[in-house]
Amino acid sequence: MAAHVIDDFTRPHPSAATGTDWEFLSDRVMGGVSGGGLSRETVAGRTALRLTGDVRLDNNGGFVQAALDLAPGGAAIDARGFAGITLDVLGQAEDYNLHLRTADVTRPWQSYRAAFAAPPTWTRIDLPFSDFTPHRLDAPFDLSTLRRIGLVAIGRAFRADLSVARIGFLPREG
Repeated sequence: MAAHVIDDFTRPHPSAATGTDWEFLSDRVMGGVSGGGLSRETVAGRTALRLTGDVRLDNNGGFVQAALDLAPGGAAIDARGFAGITLDVLGQAEDYNLHLRTADVTRPWQSYRAAFAAPPTWTRIDLPFSDFTPHRLDAPFDLSTLRRIGLVAIGRAFRADLSVARIGFLPREG
């Protein structure tokens, strides 16, 4: 069974298949000094969203992010029919995070997080929802109110370079 597409990066940048736009965020929103950007490029033969930047820890910072609302106006979607998130990634053998936000996430620093490695060849990564852990919140992970997804370079000083050619919901088995 094929994954339900969140984005296949065939629309003009920054538009996504969700009818929403990808957005670049960094720790500068809270006084940090990390910087970077988002672009739509052909990377190793595939059209991809490319997140690049310098993650710096100065001023209590430490992240750059590509974020996407999953429905127009920040509305929630019900993801209970899916098993997780799948994505095709290419990077520089660095670790990244996938952050999910639900209606229960009310502060910018809160999310449900899962880590993944981005090797230097195109690789499919499947992240089951059971792998996501709450960060700085106590609310249970309510998949019926999923609102936002973020591809994040976070937590250590490094040069981020992450390309994503496809992202979608992972179908349930059987």
